[in-house]
Amino acid sequence: MGADTPQDASRVAELLPAGTPVYVNHLPRRDLDHALPALVALRQAGLEPVPHMAARRIASREQVQSFLRQAVRSAGVAKVLLIGGDVPQPLGPYDTAGALLRDRLLADCGIQQVGLAGYPEGHPRIATQVLRAALADKLSAAREQGLGSYVVTQFSFSPNRIAEYCADLARSAPDVAVYAGLAGPASPMALLR
Repeated sequence: MGADTPQDASRVAELLPAGTPVYVNHLPRRDLDHALPALVALRQAGLEPVPHMAARRIASREQVQSFLRQAVRSAGVAKVLLIGGDVPQPLGPYDTAGALLRDRLLADCGIQQVGLAGYPEGHPRIATQVLRAALADKLSAAREQGLGSYVVTQFSFSPNRIAEYCADLARSAPDVAVYAGLAGPASPMALLR
């Protein structure tokens, strides 16, 4: 479940049991610090705040380091969902989620667990073999840094593809949990987009 503002956090807290992880998006044209008030509000509401971090939308190493330190200190953030971020050109030094992970900032700033993107239905611009190799690389980097890891899949409307994806991942990384992405409340037009 997601919450992008402190007001969203209050509404979400009314619906969920204490301790439930709630994701806060790294929205296009917004820097990471925009998420801090929502992260703090989620923690104050008794939920577990989990920020998305879109690597290609991060302007500098200093920006991500400052954000992580503040998020850990002020909102008790212990895990992040790391994604590449589909923008044509990186805004800063990270062209992939793997590049950000290999920079070792997550563990150094107090993050304990990293969520990684999974693609049961593929990606429109990245070949399946490239996605598999990148995920294996990220899982290896997380292990080397003592970070727990899990996979969160894209929204999918194909149960067979999700099952196949999970079975494939279980063969190569049996200790990695997979959380299937489901579309939340949305209009039919929003789902089509």
